[in-house]
Amino acid sequence: MTLSAKHKAIKAFYHSRDEISHQRVTNEMGLREPFKTLLSDAARIFDLELLIEQSHRLDQRLIRFDGVIRDVFRRDRGYWEAKDQDDKLEDEIAKKFAVGYPNRNILFEDSQQAILYQHGERVGVYDLHQPEQVAQLLNTFFSYTEPMIEKFDHAVDRFRQDAPDLANGLKTLIADAHKNNKAFKAAFTQFHELCQKTLNPNLSPAAVDEMLIQHLLTERLMRTVFDNPDFSHRNAIAVEVEKIIQALTSESFSRKQFLGKLDYFYEAIEQTALTMRDFTAKQQFINTVYERFFQGYAVKVADTHGIVYTPQEIVDFMCAAVEEILEKEFQKSLWHEDENIIDPATGTGNFIVNLLKRIKACLPDKLEEVYQHRLFANEVMLMPYYNRVAEH
Repeated sequence: MTLSAKHKAIKAFYHSRDEISHQRVTNEMGLREPFKTLLSDAARIFDLELLIEQSHRLDQRLIRFDGVIRDVFRRDRGYWEAKDQDDKLEDEIAKKFAVGYPNRNILFEDSQQAILYQHGERVGVYDLHQPEQVAQLLNTFFSYTEPMIEKFDHAVDRFRQDAPDLANGLKTLIADAHKNNKAFKAAFTQFHELCQKTLNPNLSPAAVDEMLIQHLLTERLMRTVFDNPDFSHRNAIAVEVEKIIQALTSESFSRKQFLGKLDYFYEAIEQTALTMRDFTAKQQFINTVYERFFQGYAVKVADTHGIVYTPQEIVDFMCAAVEEILEKEFQKSLWHEDENIIDPATGTGNFIVNLLKRIKACLPDKLEEVYQHRLFANEVMLMPYYNRVAEH
């Protein structure tokens, strides 16, 4: 995928820049608008996204980028820094690197020229008056992929091929256990009855089988990505599922050996998650991983059930709407003593985190009280969620 010098996004860039030139704009905020629009338009062509004014914490310092390029997994793929014409671009670059700005794929520009660094080295200097050089700059910038990201993408593609066979293998093992494993049958029956009583009286045994497979294949991700080694011991559902799995593994089935076939997939995800210091970014990352996970191992289930995690923008809108209705219609707040927050299908906690952040922003003294006494949810990750919100 490449952009040509005659692409409409580049033509629009020059048209917009000419208009600003006629207005004699020289400050950074004004000058950067045409290039910002160009980056945004070009990013979409490469299935990427430009986010403006993003802060990263680095060694107890906050550094703020004019723009960050992110992919569907919420991984940083590149950075943009804009300067005005009164700045000496070389001096400004030296200052940024001196305070720790990354040099793996970062673009500096002052509306006249752009300087691109990749993998710690200067790739080139580009004349922004020349459409051919602008196209070359954009193609080089957006097509750059770090080795770790290449490894991750390869692992995801490989998983799509391997997962169906692994899932079918688990289905066969479980089917055999239903026939021949007394301990498994007893634990399964007990759990199935509990689910029918507490979740859905019409829940089928096949649905519980599916639950077991999902838990076996994803438990490690929830435990390691969110640094929560007690995941399987704190979550009420997970505790019961583990009892069935222990019965399953008691006869001729090694969980470690079986799932070892997916080590390449787990390790690629875990290594990528380690680069994400922000808890919200990890949430968005694991959301996308789960969507790809289901699309890889259970395509029919994903299509039938519409397994797509709620985008953060929709989560924010829904939580804001609830907060506004509480205030306007009932004269109450999220932290009011009469209000409870119930989320029985917490999953990766998008709604819980959003609500906790809202409470902390308005009345931080109420955060612990709400968490301890008025928050009812599936306890998959609640303690880590609360800790992250309380700390930050």
